[in-house]
Amino acid sequence: PRERVIGMAGVLDTARFRTFIAQEVGASVRDVQAYVLGGHGDTMVPLSRMCTVAGVPISQLISAERIEQIVQRTRDGGAEIVKLLGTGSAYFAPSASILQMVDSIIFDKKMIMPCAVYLQGEYGIRDLFVGVPVKLGAKGLEQIIEVELSENERVLLQKSADAVKELVKVMGI
Repeated sequence: PRERVIGMAGVLDTARFRTFIAQEVGASVRDVQAYVLGGHGDTMVPLSRMCTVAGVPISQLISAERIEQIVQRTRDGGAEIVKLLGTGSAYFAPSASILQMVDSIIFDKKMIMPCAVYLQGEYGIRDLFVGVPVKLGAKGLEQIIEVELSENERVLLQKSADAVKELVKVMGI
């Protein structure tokens, strides 16, 4: 069932985005609220418009140019980690992301976080796993949260979904 098949890339990408924002403004990552939607890679969609630090929109704290640089660094985050490690792949952040998801499910915390789930028309996307905000609880996926996207964000999310769809096709799945 779709409630039990959940991917963690959105949690991982969001953690990186939040960390980069916290570093930029000199705040605790706990004070940063943000979401990254879409696929895992260069088509991910960090929702900087909805990002806040202790309730203050980041557009009031960081220039638009710098926000775009942080968005790009988030997209390149996995490659940056691999380069720093010198070999292999990132492993700490993915395992921490999975732990956060499992914690919400096992202890029925009903936390809202962006996860890759099977969409059946939500966000205008059908029959594809794409990262979107969801509520995770004892049943697994308990609710898909449809946030209002700007026209540009909708276009970017659709491009990301199209890239995921193409990857699935190339893999022959």
